[in-house]
Amino acid sequence: MSLQQEIIAKLGVKPQIDPEAEVRRRVDFLKDYVRKSGTAGLLIAISGGIDSAVAAALCKKATDELTAEEGKAYMTLGVFQPYGEQADIEDSYSVAQAIGLKTTVETNIEEAVNEIALESEYALKAMGIHKHLSRGGKGNVKARTRMVVQYALAFELNLLVVGTDHASEAITGFFTKYGDGAVDITPLSTLNKRQVRQLGAVLGVPERVITKAPTAGLWEGQTDETELGITYDDNSDYLEGKDIGTEAREKLEKQYLRTEHKRVPIPGI
Repeated sequence: MSLQQEIIAKLGVKPQIDPEAEVRRRVDFLKDYVRKSGTAGLLIAISGGIDSAVAAALCKKATDELTAEEGKAYMTLGVFQPYGEQADIEDSYSVAQAIGLKTTVETNIEEAVNEIALESEYALKAMGIHKHLSRGGKGNVKARTRMVVQYALAFELNLLVVGTDHASEAITGFFTKYGDGAVDITPLSTLNKRQVRQLGAVLGVPERVITKAPTAGLWEGQTDETELGITYDDNSDYLEGKDIGTEAREKLEKQYLRTEHKRVPIPGI
């Protein structure tokens, strides 16, 4: 078995999908887990990108169906989490409007992140290291702070925190460990980026959101493809078992092997 075949098998990606059937399967998956967990619904952070838009739409369908079937109210809470001013915050709100999501809140993480960064810099200074947190380091603080807020809300409202992780992120390890990678349930995990967009098209996600350049929103101007040097077309082709250029293949496989620690449970002895 080639490394490509091994990765595809491990991440569970299909070479092609029926988007409507995948929507049905994933909505049922969410419903079953909510029932088993005894929770009151789902919480999803809506960034304004395609991944969170699709996850939010699936959550909304799941809790709407549960409410109709169980005779009691289930909630999908959409959380907008800018750091200061977010240039594309309108996309977050337009997603919520497009899918009919009525319960939303905005929690600005700027002050909390800056306090954590400041305390970390004081700690470095005490060690004789006089520096600010690196751009990547502060980006990770942003991702983890967002999760702290999400879990604070989820605990008080008895909700499950839903993640947007999918196979195109998993193969590159392009997520913050215990940040956006720390959630209760991941309804997109066996899809690649192309397939997430296909689900978006049938779920009524705004076209602008489907086609925009993906970004983790960790610093101004950051995009996934620029940061990794790998296009999502190559990434998706690889996960569908297709041949891609040698340079792109080598980058993907090197990234996969280098980030294995992000995909495994906490090791013990």
